[in-house]
Amino acid sequence: MASANNSMENLISARKSLKISLEKSKALGLALEKAGPRLDEMNQRLPYLEAAVRPIRAQKEALDAVGGHINRAVVPAAAVLKVFDAIHGLEKSLSDPQSDLPGYLSVLKRLEEALRFLGDNCGMAIQWLDDIVEYLEDNKVADDRYISTLKKALKYLRELQDNEEKDHHDGGLLGAALDRLENEFRRLLTENSVPLPMSSSSSLGEQACIAPSPLPVPVIQHLQAIIGRLIANGRLDKCISIYVEVRSSNVRASLQALNLDYLEISISEFNDVQSIEGYIAQWGKHLEFAVKHLFEAEYKLCNDVFERIGLDVWMGCFAKIAAQAGILAFLQFGKTVTESKKDPIKLLKLLDIFASLNKLRLDFNRLFGGTACAEIQNLTRDLIRSVIEGACEIFWELLVQVELQRQTPPPLDGSVPRLVSFITDYCNRLLGDDYKPILTQVLVIERSWKQEKFQEKILINEALKLIRAIELNLETWSKAYEDNVLSYLFMMNNHWHLYKHLKSTKLGNLLGDSWLKEHEQYKEYYSTFYLRESWGKLPALLSREGLILFSGGRAKARDLVKQRLKAFNEAFDELYKTQSNWVVPEKDLREKTCQLIVQAIVPVYRSYMQNYGPLVEQDASASKYAKYTAQSLEKMINSLFQPKPVKYGSFKIRQSSGKFNNGVTDQSRASPTVK
Repeated sequence: MASANNSMENLISARKSLKISLEKSKALGLALEKAGPRLDEMNQRLPYLEAAVRPIRAQKEALDAVGGHINRAVVPAAAVLKVFDAIHGLEKSLSDPQSDLPGYLSVLKRLEEALRFLGDNCGMAIQWLDDIVEYLEDNKVADDRYISTLKKALKYLRELQDNEEKDHHDGGLLGAALDRLENEFRRLLTENSVPLPMSSSSSLGEQACIAPSPLPVPVIQHLQAIIGRLIANGRLDKCISIYVEVRSSNVRASLQALNLDYLEISISEFNDVQSIEGYIAQWGKHLEFAVKHLFEAEYKLCNDVFERIGLDVWMGCFAKIAAQAGILAFLQFGKTVTESKKDPIKLLKLLDIFASLNKLRLDFNRLFGGTACAEIQNLTRDLIRSVIEGACEIFWELLVQVELQRQTPPPLDGSVPRLVSFITDYCNRLLGDDYKPILTQVLVIERSWKQEKFQEKILINEALKLIRAIELNLETWSKAYEDNVLSYLFMMNNHWHLYKHLKSTKLGNLLGDSWLKEHEQYKEYYSTFYLRESWGKLPALLSREGLILFSGGRAKARDLVKQRLKAFNEAFDELYKTQSNWVVPEKDLREKTCQLIVQAIVPVYRSYMQNYGPLVEQDASASKYAKYTAQSLEKMINSLFQPKPVKYGSFKIRQSSGKFNNGVTDQSRASPTVK
């Protein structure tokens, strides 16, 4: 019994002991479960702990030297970081350049100095850091992974140093600041660039000269200050680009009021020089205005704004403005005129172009004489050469063309051929005060190019040759008429034209009074022949023979009167029908000729009708014979020889045949005769 009790107690005791052990095991398991992550964390930290204690394991000499290496690397790196922080502090100090340009430029200059320091010292700091990393690696003072991380960081720094160094030092702050400065440069130019006001193109010659400088002095000073900072940062090209864009646009705006669309005209857009004659006159005025007022002002302004940089810079800037603003278009228009069809009027227009260019020669040499204006110089020289060669070619060909016209038929209406009227007027213009000096200068230059001596009277001699050729043409043409009466009228017209339009002129004075008197006498001579061989024959048809001494009574007298009136009417009608298509261009000669015809016919007819008209007036067919009254005859005669409407122009030098047109459909003079 007692042993049984002891066994139970032992069992209960063992159970309790087992239960306690089980609880302890559970607690230990929970503790182990919680310690697992901590062990993992400790396992991860062990390499860092190992690296941290490694210097303790390193050699003593390496440990003693590492401090000096670290100090030499850290000090410049710390200085660089300090300047870098200062740079970002300057960002807040960058004001608006429009409100405070001096302050803005001052801060910008400090920013540039800081960046220069970074540029000069970043490389050195990186090299010192690289040296300490190399030392740590060689002497195994630091962990390999730590050194690897340092190497990656240094590699990135070197890449930044090599790739657009300055831009990365400040994170683009300097670039943004310079962009704002460029915008301020553009604003100052744009707001102060005002096109030159003009009331009308007709008052160009009266335009007041533009101010000495188109920009106020304070504005120029601000522009110069901005240019200085932009140049310091390698932005001169952008600065010039903005300047050229704004100022050339301003010049173009000033020229727009002149309506210069004609400068773009091409050769295919006009038939001859006459169709753009007005434009050529405008061209000279517009070119002078552009050079003396607009380009002159831009030349001076470029000098004022960019003078501190150098001659090449501001001259190049001006050359771009001139080219973009339109000087090339002016020169190209002149070149287009030289390439148009040959025409005597073209000679005068070429001389006008030469005169305009010659008037501006000193201005061109001064404004466009630099190497930067090489394109303008080349185009100008090419234009002048084309003008001189074209003018001389037409001038020397005039005599040949006049002689070639000798083989063409004369005008069907007996009037003055266009060639005659044109040449007389043309020679006077060439010898006049407006064109003679210019043409002489052109001929002198052309002779010098050919290394030939210029003959002083060459222009006068050529003009006299032209008039002599015209005289020969008239003789030849007069013989080409089948109707002698029309030939007489033709010669009467032309001799009077030569006398009237050359008297008291430059050319007339050269020909002399005897020459002029001779043509006046020829006019009278041919007028007499014309009247005698045509209208002068009519009075004889109204013969009174047999009407006074007749003895056969009124019937016989009436028949004679009828016959003679019928013959008169038929002759008159035939002459009137034929000569109603003839022309006497000069009013005074036309009136005098009609007056002579009236005097030759009307008094005779009036007297005849007064005496013998009653014999037929009572007849049933009276209107058939008494067809005209003296008044109606006079009216009809005075209506003769009227000029037909004509298109004014010059004769042409035809490229294909080399002949002038001598027809009557375009009979004219290019301009009023020089008196």
